[in-house]
Amino acid sequence: MLMQPEHSTMKSWCILVSLGLVCFLHDALSCPTLCRCYPRRPEVVCNMAPLTEYPSEGLPENTTQLTIMFTNITSISEKHLNATPLLRGLHLYVNQLQNLSSHLLRGVPLLHTLELTENKLSHLPLHVFKHAPLRSLVLKNNLLQKADADWISKDSNLTWLDLSGNLLTKIPTTLLQKLPRLENLDLSDNRLEKISANSLDSVTKLERLNLQNNKLDAVDASVFQNMHNLTYLFLTRNKLDKLPQNLFQGLAKLEHLSLEDNQLTHIPPGLLDPLDSLENDGLDLSANPFLCDENLQYLWRWLQKNKKKVFLPETVTCAKPQSLAGRSVLSLTETELNAQS
Repeated sequence: MLMQPEHSTMKSWCILVSLGLVCFLHDALSCPTLCRCYPRRPEVVCNMAPLTEYPSEGLPENTTQLTIMFTNITSISEKHLNATPLLRGLHLYVNQLQNLSSHLLRGVPLLHTLELTENKLSHLPLHVFKHAPLRSLVLKNNLLQKADADWISKDSNLTWLDLSGNLLTKIPTTLLQKLPRLENLDLSDNRLEKISANSLDSVTKLERLNLQNNKLDAVDASVFQNMHNLTYLFLTRNKLDKLPQNLFQGLAKLEHLSLEDNQLTHIPPGLLDPLDSLENDGLDLSANPFLCDENLQYLWRWLQKNKKKVFLPETVTCAKPQSLAGRSVLSLTETELNAQS
């Protein structure tokens, strides 16, 4: 009599295992048309152009990674994502997405990576990225003119935000104020015209900042003052013609700085002195129209002492005066510089 309950319990356990195995096999065999399913990961990849609607039907419920790319899907809703409640990574590259529903991520509470590179998104609804503990959000190469703070919840977990390749004209300050953990910010290939004071004050943990290929012609002297963890700073291909003398004060951890292809004619005395952590080849000053006169002596002396830290130092050349045009700054003598006073 004492053995019967134990036997009954074991029988029930075996049935549950069998049911679980049946469910697993059912998920393994289930896969939407035009997609490939990898049950062991568990991952689904859909990359067929004829796909025009989100493939909710047939998605294995235990899917944790979903990639949809090179399709003609134009919209995704909260209802679609409810089919995969265990989703951790959603990668939506090179589709035709124009619309995302509000509260899109409510049914995927474990999602930490969302990539929406190269779609047709011009506007996103409020609360679109709330409800999931996102750590990485990529909105690269879309048509966004504004980045709204109401996309995400306060005190977000985001450490990686990529807004490159859009139509932004301003740094999204109110959005950044909700990102205290942000480590990587990419705003390259937009239409930013200036970096205002305090616009980056909230992202004190930032390690990489990419502002290259914008229309920046001015940078406030205090803009980087709270970014003590910054190691990479890219300002390539802008319209900067001068830099504040104390711009890099406090950037003791900076290892790579790119100022290539701007409109710099001089480097103010002391500008580069705080950058003790620059690695070899860590500074790029090429493709600037330097005026090689007595006011360039600070840069000339710094280059003499820190040649190894400069990427292709021979490409730091004079644009004017005509007598020195094309000469490497390093090749000049102090007498030649003083002669151009």
